[in-house]
Amino acid sequence: MMNIIRKALLIITVSAFSIHSYGQEIEYSLELGGMAGGSFYMGDANYSHLFMETGLCGGAVLRQLLNPHMAVKYDLAAGKISGDTRNIKDAFPHDARMTFSRTVIDAGAQFEYNFWSYGTGKGYKGTKRLTPYILGGIGFTFAPAPADNVFTLNFPIGVGVKYKLLDRLNVGIEFTMRFSMSDRLDVTDKNGLTLQNPFNIKGKGIKNKDSYSFTAIFVTYDLKPKYRKCNNIDL
Repeated sequence: MMNIIRKALLIITVSAFSIHSYGQEIEYSLELGGMAGGSFYMGDANYSHLFMETGLCGGAVLRQLLNPHMAVKYDLAAGKISGDTRNIKDAFPHDARMTFSRTVIDAGAQFEYNFWSYGTGKGYKGTKRLTPYILGGIGFTFAPAPADNVFTLNFPIGVGVKYKLLDRLNVGIEFTMRFSMSDRLDVTDKNGLTLQNPFNIKGKGIKNKDSYSFTAIFVTYDLKPKYRKCNNIDL
């Protein structure tokens, strides 16, 4: 009778351990994917209107997952920005008007903080498949000719929402403003009105500088499972 009881307890214990293991959430250390959406510019030809003269943007995304609340994202993206001084009410010197259009290439890194613990919702950690997040970081902007090539620092800040569609598949949408240290992103023609400080008002830091935004949908796939120790139990 004791042998039967021991065997029954062993079977129950092994079964319970198997069920628990199956329900555990597997954590990964990387995400890799892409993003696509719209881009717009803010500067001397657009002071305050979001999504004015919206162009297309797209790029690649790599996330280093630190824990369910924190990640570091690296991105490489390109977007079209444009502007038209006829869309604003300011009077420029000699009533001059101009338009511009150019491509910006952006490479940078941002720290992300998830408001809710992000994951599949399995296991004991209480993770959620959906979470909003905020981000901030540093990057580099390259805007090739026309006119002069521009290479400058930028400081992105933004918000987003991500959703774990499948155990290893993530989707989301993100809005970022990227504040550059240059006032020449809107200079594509050296003749006539130049939007590099047209009123001769100097500013320090990001004041009176050009900025641009990416609003993009992203899809990423989890890679590289984190190492987990196996605790052996002697029965």
